[in-house]
Order: sequence, then structure tokens, then C-alpha cells
Amino acid sequence: MSNHYETVIIFSPLLSDDDVKREVSKYTKMVTDAGCTILEERLWGLRQLAYPIAGKSNGIYFIMEYSGGGTIVQKLEVEFGRNENVIRWLTIHLDKYGIEYNDKRRKGLVGKKKEVQDEKKEKMVEPLTAGV
Repeated sequence: MSNHYETVIIFSPLLSDDDVKREVSKYTKMVTDAGCTILEERLWGLRQLAYPIAGKSNGIYFIMEYSGGGTIVQKLEVEFGRNENVIRWLTIHLDKYGIEYNDKRRKGLVGKKKEVQDEKKEKMVEPLTAGV
């Protein structure tokens, strides 16, 4: 059974779109070369940080979900630490509930109301009778 991971990377806001694509492809290539499977990639773009990091109040967010061996996490974190364009990163190991939630989110089932079968049935309206 392979482990599921989710990594959030915050890049410097000074990077151009091409630079961000180059950085993202470098890390996704590292993950696939290690024998892992990338389940989803999301580029959130430029967002405001909760607090300034290294004098920057904005960052470019990228999220990657992948499954595979645990050794890739250590390799990625070493590379993140060496890269001056990465200002923060976080990798988490997903449990069964996190995996289930991400699967539902990818299918579009999170945040939407499920239709209840009882609401589909027509309700019988009783006529009002006065003075009976």
C-alpha cells in the first residue's frame, strides 16, 4: 500500500509565470522519477500571506497531491530548502479521511447539497374544509 501525501509550496511573488511553471515542472518531475503517482496539481496563484515572510506579503501557491514511497518527501524538502524561490512549504501524510475528502472534492461532491429522495416525491395537499 502506498502512502498519500499533499505538499503545499509557496513561491516568491517575484517569479514570472514561466519561472513558476519551470519550478513546478522540476518538482513534479522529481516526484514522478521517484516512482510516485501525481493525483492532482493545483496552482492557486498569487495570494496574500497571513504574515510577512522574508519581507514579502504575497506568495504564489501550488498544491500537489501524490502517492508513493516516503523517501521522496525527504528529497523534496531538501530541494525546497536549497531553492531561494521557495519561501515556505508543508507536506502532510493523508489519512483515510483526507484521501476520501480529496476524492470527493475532485468529483465535485464537496460543498454541494445532496438531493434528498423524500423531496422529490410529490406532497399531497389536503383541501381545507371550513366548518366541518
